[in-house]
Amino acid sequence: MTDHRSRLLAGAAAIVLSGFAAQPAFAQDALDAAQAEQAPDASTIVVIGTRRTDRTVTDSPSPVDVIGSEELVGQATANVMDAVRNVVPSFFVGQNTISDASTFVRSPSLRGLPGDETLVMINGKRFNRSSLVQVYAGGDTALSFGSQAPDISSIPSMAIGNLQVLREGATAQYGSDAIAGVFNFGLKNQPGLEMQAKYGQYYEGDGESWQLAGYGGVAIGDTGYLSVTAEYTDDKGTSRGAQRPSAVYFTQTFPTLATQLPNYPGPVQIWGSSPRHAFKAVVNAGFDVSDAVQWYAFGNYGDSHADQSFNYREFAAWSAERFNGTSTSVGGGNANSAFAHPVYLTPCPANNATCPAGAFVKDTNVYNFTSLYPAGFTPRFVGDSQELFGSTGVKGENGPFAWDVSATYGRHTLDLSMYNSLSPSYGPQSQTSFEFGRLIQRELNFNLDTTYEIDAGMASPLTLSGGLEWRRETYEATPGDTQSYGVGPFALQRLYVQTAPGVYAFDSTVTMSPGASGYAGTNPVAAGSFSQRSWAGYVGLEGDITPELSFGVAGRYEHYNTFGSATVGKVNAIYHISPAFAVRGTVGTGFHAPSPGQSNVQILTTSFVQGNAVQVGTYPVGSAIAQYYGAKPLTPEESTNFGFGFVIDPGSDLNLTIDAYSIKVRNRIGISQSFTVSQADINAQPSLLAVGVGGRVQYFTNGFDTRTQGVDVVGTYRTQLAGGPLNLTLAYNYNKSKVTDFDPGVIGPTQLIDIQYLAPNHRATLSANWQLGDFALNLRESYYGEWRDANDYPIRAGNVSTGAIIDGQHFGAKFTTDIELSYTLMDHYTLSVGANNLFDEYPDKIIATVNNPIYTSTGSISNGSVYPRPGGPFGINGGFWYVKLGVKY
Repeated sequence: MTDHRSRLLAGAAAIVLSGFAAQPAFAQDALDAAQAEQAPDASTIVVIGTRRTDRTVTDSPSPVDVIGSEELVGQATANVMDAVRNVVPSFFVGQNTISDASTFVRSPSLRGLPGDETLVMINGKRFNRSSLVQVYAGGDTALSFGSQAPDISSIPSMAIGNLQVLREGATAQYGSDAIAGVFNFGLKNQPGLEMQAKYGQYYEGDGESWQLAGYGGVAIGDTGYLSVTAEYTDDKGTSRGAQRPSAVYFTQTFPTLATQLPNYPGPVQIWGSSPRHAFKAVVNAGFDVSDAVQWYAFGNYGDSHADQSFNYREFAAWSAERFNGTSTSVGGGNANSAFAHPVYLTPCPANNATCPAGAFVKDTNVYNFTSLYPAGFTPRFVGDSQELFGSTGVKGENGPFAWDVSATYGRHTLDLSMYNSLSPSYGPQSQTSFEFGRLIQRELNFNLDTTYEIDAGMASPLTLSGGLEWRRETYEATPGDTQSYGVGPFALQRLYVQTAPGVYAFDSTVTMSPGASGYAGTNPVAAGSFSQRSWAGYVGLEGDITPELSFGVAGRYEHYNTFGSATVGKVNAIYHISPAFAVRGTVGTGFHAPSPGQSNVQILTTSFVQGNAVQVGTYPVGSAIAQYYGAKPLTPEESTNFGFGFVIDPGSDLNLTIDAYSIKVRNRIGISQSFTVSQADINAQPSLLAVGVGGRVQYFTNGFDTRTQGVDVVGTYRTQLAGGPLNLTLAYNYNKSKVTDFDPGVIGPTQLIDIQYLAPNHRATLSANWQLGDFALNLRESYYGEWRDANDYPIRAGNVSTGAIIDGQHFGAKFTTDIELSYTLMDHYTLSVGANNLFDEYPDKIIATVNNPIYTSTGSISNGSVYPRPGGPFGINGGFWYVKLGVKY
């Protein structure tokens, strides 16, 4: 296998080393740009990072990538988020296995920064963020812990004409969130018909996947258009874990009950991709109202249903075993709290002075949850998400003056539910399935954008731009079932024993956890609708001072009714030393305002610490509980961005860009480290009873500053091979984030490590596209550098459980290979076969530590996982093969 890869790399590298060319950008008008079906080249007009209409990638002061439609559609995955990760080295998103609601709505990262610090647009209009605030405290969400980012997986890949990535801060031009950069999805609108059917599965024989997609576009009059895209996907689940050691022990100890284990005879807890099916659609339309005015409208709809395994709840304690062939012994685990003791059902007699009202008699009249789940249980968590986005407007030109007036609305919802669970404090009245409520994000934008060209006697007219924006953003949470969050009648049982007829004596106090096991629904106190409004004005000026020197300046003022005002600016320039060589640079400031969701989310989840269930509560900064632990009001993040780069363009077939950057973010918004709840805390804050003694509390905070530095290298080379065109692309990113200042009272050591190392510091892709007559070959080699995870796999000083966390497990660098072979029949029908991760690579396995011993009975840690929970930069599923039939007219 290694020899095959070596030959593959050597052959591709030999061609690439003959020259490079920069990855191009697309047209200023996103609607017109999307018409181009051919691969973008260096002469393509760029549309973001500038208000001018004549900028190409080679003379743009800003680094811009453009990903063509075929690069996104021609992959094994139908998920846009994963497709972008495969071709943009600085873009990272994890697999998120057993990650609460973060499995359903993943939050990506650009340049190691949170997902909500990258602005996402469709056809140049702001795309709304998702309704999920990333509060899950696992390593898989470390880079975006606390963020609330858009869910770009709701966009069907076939609808995209091209994707433009601006790799620098642009808050002065586009507003809050554009600290790391900007994604702009340009929609197709050309006439024609496309259909695609794809089937595939993983080498392991699971994860069967179907995709059906279609696109249709028609011309309306001379210049109008209407296009519709629809896509349906059905992905089955995968399993890459082992059996939990506790389930092995259970099978040996209670063989007659083994068949009642969850998912018998497979693992009781499934580590892998969750089964999911989704429908997505896009409509894009426009026509000329007059010679100088055009009306346009476009919209996106997405609907997704996913179902994931949670952690297994043991019904009995399990014993120690030896591991790694040494004499070291590891302890077993406790029974889940629902099975730890019975529920006593006999209330104290009325009007008995020795047995008070509300207490219970400790006798044989009891209820055991083993009657419901004789072999324990594994809750199944369900997420139903829906995206609805639309924008409409009119734009026009009158000589040197151009204008665009638009309205944009976005709405994302996430309905969460669970089955195969219970609500312990309700005893025999407990439900087994629960509705947790709905999360809703709504955004409404009104924009006026203008440009005016001024002939100032320079090498080009000056482009003066200006605009106004008004935005309202609303986060809403609706209540769940009462038992999903409620404190039932058996939550706190004071037990009395009868010592004589009519005489009782206090014996003990027994607690049963409130809320559903695994996740708590939204209670009426936390439910509500929370909004903030903002308005902004911006100005900009761009032009060519000389044929060699171009510049741009921009400024923006934005006011929020909740956080006050921010004023930011940006200056960039490019100087062509020769026709083949240029230098460019950028300096800018930016900001990111806290969202209503970050300011108001309240949620209770279950985490597992060394195999034991722990309730984790996330509380709003304004709540009494958060303030009890030291929370302060949130303030906007502030950023300073520096960029400097080179453009090498010796000819039409060869181009190379090298761009270095530094991003300083102050007052970063995240979630504090968790505080352990004591009985004294509950006495001071009775509402903490829902978390319980030993549970954890966390809240949002402006807790730290970071500095992110890196280099992007992008090159392409176009040539001929055996009479057919060969296009080669090399993309490399080096990125390193460092926490420069933090409050040790709220930011813990695992967060400090994972912010810097969870995503690989080095990432590269080498792609080749070769066509020979009706045959086509697409080949991509990807490199992922070493990464670490301290949250899930901490390394402690002295390898003792009480030692300070000094590092996370190191996971080694890997190469993966993707390939697709295609043959076109009669110009319209294309049959393709391909493989993602051709050589079946996996991330390194989890190593044994004092916190995560490896059990000989399963080869896994206590929760049954073998590979890292975040999945690493390319997942834990291994190789995937597929076949695809495409039709195009």
